[in-house]
Amino acid sequence: MSDNVTRFLGDTPLRTIVKLAMVSLVVGIIMAALHFTPVDVWYAFTDFVRWLYDLGYLAFGRVGIYFVYGAMVVVPVFIVMRLLAIGKR
Repeated sequence: MSDNVTRFLGDTPLRTIVKLAMVSLVVGIIMAALHFTPVDVWYAFTDFVRWLYDLGYLAFGRVGIYFVYGAMVVVPVFIVMRLLAIGKR
């Protein structure tokens, strides 16, 4: 059991706890210095998701146009390359 836990954590449980505590302390100090809280991270994430949702169908329309433009170049080049490959056989 202990072997599986060590393998999962990548180190012994005590060393992993110490490493996580040190990194947590450093990140906490940096976040406090920047006046940035975990709630701010959550709000930023939800605002980003809301922005993507509001972008909605306009984004899908753009992707469709880009797809068609790309296909207008890629498909003929693919066909020409396949036809040239047939002649080499």
